Amino acid sequence: MVRTGLRLILGGEPDLELAGEAGDGKQAMAVIRELRPDVVLMDIRMPEQDGLATTELLLRRPDAPRILVLTTFDADDMVLRALQLGAHGFLLKDTPPPKMIEAVRAVARGEPVLSPSVAQQVIAAATGRYEPRRPEAARELAGLTEREREVAIEVARGSTNAEIAQDLSVSVATVKANITRIFAKLGTDNRVHVAMKVRDAGLL
Repeated sequence: MVRTGLRLILGGEPDLELAGEAGDGKQAMAVIRELRPDVVLMDIRMPEQDGLATTELLLRRPDAPRILVLTTFDADDMVLRALQLGAHGFLLKDTPPPKMIEAVRAVARGEPVLSPSVAQQVIAAATGRYEPRRPEAARELAGLTEREREVAIEVARGSTNAEIAQDLSVSVATVKANITRIFAKLGTDNRVHVAMKVRDAGLL
């Protein structure tokens, strides 16, 4: 039923081609080897071989596709594990169709995507095991320019580059440049790490 819904959502977009589908992780490996898609929408819970094991195996490959995880978010630890494995984005299965379509396009362009509600829960789960380090995080964020701080806060809210550009009335290229500088200043290459620092600093 979920695959049928995704087929209807994505199949009508002229710039997207639905290459194939599979009912479990083992089938997915075979389909992906044959069809070599750019983006894979990966469910976490599947029979035979779950989405975590499949993601790990795929991302070991030199020609690995970009993986956009679909989740009902009933297991925080599984989503965090997928993040650690290198998944490129997370979406809830009830994400509105336009947002889902844009997420696929964003991941295909190389932009990580976090559904806003997923972002907040991932951050909460990741930071729930220790006290927020507000002074330390505030010091790190103090090195950002005003514009970089605005972009960092938008990243923490789960916004895509295109959404940040629209909200701040700048180009997507400007957003990307700001994110590159933010990563360099905060010593990370991960949007969730940026979001965690913003949360620790009390800026959300």
